[in-house]
Amino acid sequence: MSEANFSLAEARALLARTPAMLEAWLRDLPAAWLDCDEGAQTWSPRVVVGHLIEAERFDWIPRVEHLLRHGEAVAFPPFDRFSQLAHAQRPLAEELQRFAQLRAESLSALDALQLTAEHLGRRSTHPEFGVVTLEQHLSTWVVHDLTHVSQIARVMARRYAHTVGPWRQYLRVLNELP
Repeated sequence: MSEANFSLAEARALLARTPAMLEAWLRDLPAAWLDCDEGAQTWSPRVVVGHLIEAERFDWIPRVEHLLRHGEAVAFPPFDRFSQLAHAQRPLAEELQRFAQLRAESLSALDALQLTAEHLGRRSTHPEFGVVTLEQHLSTWVVHDLTHVSQIARVMARRYAHTVGPWRQYLRVLNELP
């Protein structure tokens, strides 16, 4: 496995594609696909989309701006990773559209900051992890998207875990732990 250096342009390219990928993948699927999960206290694809919306609203760009404004002097405000569970879900088509709109706004805000390599080294204080850099925060944004895309694939694949028969041994997604 090769190590890659962070590239804002590459990160942005992936972040820009997540809404369209989820739209193409999830829109108009039967509820059985959208509401499947891995058991108690796990998330369905519908809940994951709600979580991505909450992260757009309260985590990624708000924390970038916080870091640039306050540095290490003021810790990031906490982010409630479960806040989507307290909100009534709108129809998924509306949620996907809302996510796409919020992500476009986030990327516009990111572009407007005109971040440089110097900015990427700036530091802030995370309430759980301590000192973090802007580069780490932006890298986490990208990997967070990929984590939840992977989670959606795993949850959906497990709907058919008991019906694939002997092929299961070749289907890694069915054998990964949540």
